[in-house]
Amino acid sequence: MSDTQARKTRILLVEDEDDIRNLYSEFLFAAGYDVSGVGDGTTAAAKALAEEWDLMLLDIMLPGQDGTQILKAIKSNDKVRNKPVIVLTNLNIESVAEELFDMGADGFLVKSEITPDKIAGEIQTVLQKYA
Repeated sequence: MSDTQARKTRILLVEDEDDIRNLYSEFLFAAGYDVSGVGDGTTAAAKALAEEWDLMLLDIMLPGQDGTQILKAIKSNDKVRNKPVIVLTNLNIESVAEELFDMGADGFLVKSEITPDKIAGEIQTVLQKYA
Protein backbone atom coordinates (compact mmCIF):
# COMPACT_ATOMS: atom_id res chain seq x y z
CA MET A 1 0.00 0.00 0.00
CA SER A 2 1.46 3.35 -0.97
CA ASP A 3 1.68 6.28 1.45
CA THR A 4 -0.99 8.12 -0.53
CA GLN A 5 -3.45 5.24 -0.20
CA ALA A 6 -2.68 4.77 3.50
CA ARG A 7 -3.35 8.46 4.26
CA LYS A 8 -6.82 8.12 2.81
CA THR A 9 -7.67 5.19 5.07
CA ARG A 10 -9.78 6.36 8.00
CA ILE A 11 -9.56 4.33 11.18
CA LEU A 12 -12.09 4.63 13.98
CA LEU A 13 -10.16 3.63 17.12
CA VAL A 14 -12.38 2.68 20.05
CA GLU A 15 -10.34 2.29 23.25
CA ASP A 16 -11.29 3.51 26.72
CA GLU A 17 -7.78 3.67 28.17
CA ASP A 18 -6.42 7.12 27.25
CA ASP A 19 -2.74 6.09 27.23
CA ILE A 20 -3.37 3.12 24.95
CA ARG A 21 -5.67 5.10 22.65
CA ASN A 22 -3.09 7.90 22.38
CA LEU A 23 -0.25 5.45 21.73
CA TYR A 24 -2.17 3.62 18.98
CA SER A 25 -3.36 6.92 17.49
CA GLU A 26 0.17 8.31 17.32
CA PHE A 27 1.52 5.14 15.72
CA LEU A 28 -1.30 4.88 13.18
CA PHE A 29 -1.06 8.59 12.33
CA ALA A 30 2.71 8.22 11.80
CA ALA A 31 1.97 5.22 9.55
CA GLY A 32 -0.16 7.52 7.38
CA TYR A 33 -3.67 6.73 8.58
CA ASP A 34 -6.37 9.24 9.44
CA VAL A 35 -7.34 8.26 13.01
CA SER A 36 -10.39 9.24 15.03
CA GLY A 37 -10.19 8.07 18.65
CA VAL A 38 -13.17 7.39 20.90
CA GLY A 39 -13.07 6.48 24.59
CA ASP A 40 -16.51 5.00 25.33
CA GLY A 41 -18.98 2.64 23.74
CA THR A 42 -21.94 4.99 23.50
CA THR A 43 -19.98 7.63 21.58
CA ALA A 44 -18.36 4.93 19.44
CA ALA A 45 -21.72 3.46 18.44
CA ALA A 46 -22.98 6.88 17.39
CA LYS A 47 -19.78 7.74 15.47
CA ALA A 48 -19.75 4.37 13.73
CA LEU A 49 -23.13 5.14 12.17
CA ALA A 50 -22.71 8.90 11.64
CA GLU A 51 -19.15 9.31 10.38
CA GLU A 52 -17.14 7.93 7.49
CA TRP A 53 -14.49 5.33 8.37
CA ASP A 54 -12.75 2.52 6.53
CA LEU A 55 -11.76 0.24 9.40
CA MET A 56 -12.56 0.08 13.10
CA LEU A 57 -10.24 -1.03 15.88
CA LEU A 58 -12.72 -1.97 18.61
CA ASP A 59 -11.97 -2.66 22.26
CA ILE A 60 -14.44 -5.08 23.86
CA MET A 61 -14.45 -3.87 27.46
CA LEU A 62 -15.84 -0.31 27.31
CA PRO A 63 -17.92 2.01 29.45
CA GLY A 64 -21.43 2.55 28.07
CA GLN A 65 -22.03 -0.01 25.36
CA ASP A 66 -19.46 -2.79 25.24
CA GLY A 67 -17.66 -3.80 22.08
CA THR A 68 -19.87 -6.82 21.40
CA GLN A 69 -22.95 -4.58 21.38
CA ILE A 70 -21.23 -2.18 18.99
CA LEU A 71 -20.10 -5.02 16.72
CA LYS A 72 -23.68 -6.38 16.60
CA ALA A 73 -25.03 -2.90 15.79
CA ILE A 74 -22.50 -2.42 12.99
CA LYS A 75 -23.08 -5.81 11.44
CA SER A 76 -26.87 -5.32 11.48
CA ASN A 77 -26.76 -1.85 9.87
CA ASP A 78 -26.90 -1.71 6.07
CA LYS A 79 -24.73 1.44 5.91
CA VAL A 80 -21.71 -0.04 7.73
CA ARG A 81 -22.18 -3.82 7.86
CA ASN A 82 -19.53 -4.43 5.21
CA LYS A 83 -16.84 -2.36 6.91
CA PRO A 84 -13.98 -4.24 8.56
CA VAL A 85 -13.71 -4.43 12.34
CA ILE A 86 -10.64 -5.63 14.22
CA VAL A 87 -11.31 -6.44 17.85
CA LEU A 88 -8.87 -5.45 20.61
CA THR A 89 -9.16 -7.26 23.92
CA ASN A 90 -7.31 -8.51 26.97
CA LEU A 91 -9.33 -11.73 26.81
CA ASN A 92 -7.00 -14.27 25.23
CA ILE A 93 -9.62 -17.02 25.16
CA GLU A 94 -10.26 -19.02 22.00
CA SER A 95 -14.01 -19.25 22.61
CA VAL A 96 -14.23 -15.44 22.87
CA ALA A 97 -12.34 -15.06 19.58
CA GLU A 98 -14.62 -17.60 17.87
CA GLU A 99 -17.74 -15.81 19.13
CA LEU A 100 -16.47 -12.45 17.87
CA PHE A 101 -15.57 -13.88 14.46
CA ASP A 102 -19.04 -15.47 14.29
CA MET A 103 -20.49 -12.01 15.01
CA GLY A 104 -18.58 -10.56 12.06
CA ALA A 105 -15.19 -9.44 13.40
CA ASP A 106 -12.46 -9.46 10.76
CA GLY A 107 -9.51 -9.61 13.13
CA PHE A 108 -8.71 -10.34 16.77
CA LEU A 109 -5.76 -8.83 18.64
CA VAL A 110 -4.86 -9.49 22.28
CA LYS A 111 -3.63 -6.21 23.79
CA SER A 112 -0.89 -7.81 25.88
CA GLU A 113 0.59 -9.31 22.69
CA ILE A 114 0.24 -6.25 20.45
CA THR A 115 3.18 -4.41 18.96
CA PRO A 116 2.83 -1.52 16.53
CA ASP A 117 4.05 -3.80 13.74
CA LYS A 118 1.43 -6.39 14.63
CA ILE A 119 -1.35 -3.80 14.51
CA ALA A 120 -0.08 -2.50 11.16
CA GLY A 121 0.15 -6.02 9.78
CA GLU A 122 -3.37 -6.91 10.86
CA ILE A 123 -4.75 -3.67 9.41
CA GLN A 124 -3.00 -4.30 6.09
CA THR A 125 -4.22 -7.92 5.96
CA VAL A 126 -7.83 -6.96 6.68
CA LEU A 127 -7.82 -4.00 4.28
CA GLN A 128 -6.44 -6.22 1.50
CA LYS A 129 -9.42 -8.55 1.96
CA TYR A 130 -11.73 -5.59 1.37
CA ALA A 131 -9.76 -4.05 -1.53
